[in-house]
Amino acid sequence: MGIFTRFKDIVASNISAMLDNAEDPEKLIKLMIREMEDTLIEIKSSCANAIASQKKVQRYLDEIQEKDNFWGQKAELAVKKGNDNLARQALQEKRQYTRKAESIENELIELSAIIEQYRDDILELEDKLNSAREKQRILVQRHIRAKRKKRAREEIRRVDSAEVMHKFEELENHIEMMEAEAELVDYGRHSTLEAQFDALEADDDIEEELNKLKSSKSLKNDDTSNA
Repeated sequence: MGIFTRFKDIVASNISAMLDNAEDPEKLIKLMIREMEDTLIEIKSSCANAIASQKKVQRYLDEIQEKDNFWGQKAELAVKKGNDNLARQALQEKRQYTRKAESIENELIELSAIIEQYRDDILELEDKLNSAREKQRILVQRHIRAKRKKRAREEIRRVDSAEVMHKFEELENHIEMMEAEAELVDYGRHSTLEAQFDALEADDDIEEELNKLKSSKSLKNDDTSNA
């Protein structure tokens, strides 16, 4: 494929659409960028050659114009000296160089147009290349985010697996057992301070009942005596 055909294909290509339909977008964008870079190098090389040719042709034109001016001056000198025959010969030489100069000037115009087109193509291709590189950067970032998301999903699935949940249940049961054992240590026993207060309350109850018995006994004795 020629350089101009490749350039037209690249510029006309819809990068976004191509990447959307590609099985491996990252691989495709790398190939596209490489193709653009290679084409850009070739266009710049061709442009440099055209510029070099332009300079060479310009130097040749300068030489031809100098000779054209030279024979023009000779023709004027011959006329001044009254030698018309020599003046005619000088003008014939001048005409040859004038025609050559016109032809070379046309060649320079064509070279200038070619160079200008090269420069436009370079700018257009560089813009396309920058766009492709930005697409590549976005694709790389998306790829990184996708890999991280995938790892996170896999980690979540791993945590949600039956084996892990079973281990969590075993750990929970173990903790509950330890809590139950801690509660049983003091089960049925009161603290020393609570025991003392309970004893005091119990003594009060006993004394109260004792007094009731005494009071009841006393009343019975009084009734017996009165009888």
